[in-house]
Amino acid sequence: MTETPAASVLDAKPVAPTLDGVLVVMKQGDWTSHDVVAKMRSIARTKKIGHLGTLDPMATGVLPLVVGRATRLAQFYTKSTKAYDGIVRFGFSTNTYDAEGEPASEPRTPEFTQSELEAWLAEFRGTIWQKPPAVSAKKINGTPAYKLARKNIDVDIPAVEVTITELAITSFALPEVRLHIECSSGTYVRSIAHDLGQRAGCGAHLTALVRTRSGDFHLDAARTLDQMQSLASTGRLVEALIPLEQMLPQFPVERVDDLTASQIRHGREFRVSPFRPQAAAPFVKAVGTDGRLVGIGEQTMPNVYHPMLVL
Repeated sequence: MTETPAASVLDAKPVAPTLDGVLVVMKQGDWTSHDVVAKMRSIARTKKIGHLGTLDPMATGVLPLVVGRATRLAQFYTKSTKAYDGIVRFGFSTNTYDAEGEPASEPRTPEFTQSELEAWLAEFRGTIWQKPPAVSAKKINGTPAYKLARKNIDVDIPAVEVTITELAITSFALPEVRLHIECSSGTYVRSIAHDLGQRAGCGAHLTALVRTRSGDFHLDAARTLDQMQSLASTGRLVEALIPLEQMLPQFPVERVDDLTASQIRHGREFRVSPFRPQAAAPFVKAVGTDGRLVGIGEQTMPNVYHPMLVL
């Protein structure tokens, strides 16, 4: 007589791997960053997902999402640099500084040369003070500016300091100009387009924007939501995951034994080798014998680190 395996064994399903890391989404147009997060929560079947920097609904490109325990590392990405490719249309400005807004100036034919534009771009490079668009997520007394703008309430958003490290023309065919921009977090490319239009004397607005890089995350690593859904439906979403240990590559790795890992998890300071590269680094990643990230240490004394974050 042949024995039949227990039903519980036959029906058992493989346990899905824990998702702790970053999923880099290729955001499509007309979706808000919140829409993408909500969709990925459904795909990954977890509520513990957040994004590392908002993209306007019109914009497309790199939108990194932190998943699981990686959400605790989001604090280290608040000042990450970004890179964009954008198209600016000269001839009139809009109230939103992009193509989704209403015209805010009379149409004028742009009449300037590429050399003149190059000279104007030089004024925007470096650390500058930039005024964000009135239709933006910047908060005025706790209320997003765009909500006030929708109620026709005048808002005066103070200028903020931003750094633009690269601003280059990649195509010049008036009335449109294509630009490549690398900048600090918090920079509005829409404002760059608007301000260039003011400088040119004919108005301008942004008609397309692709984020090609956000911090360490590049466009070639991004997947569409449909691709994420396809992977998830076959239990392979982990293939798109950048694991915890690969995050923050600028932080040196310190390998720790099991005893030290236990002490770190209890909040105790730990010593590192004085002979390793980047010995004076302000932060290190403590990685255990199993290759998993134990925590992030902040330097308190030479070769001594305090666990500021434990996983």
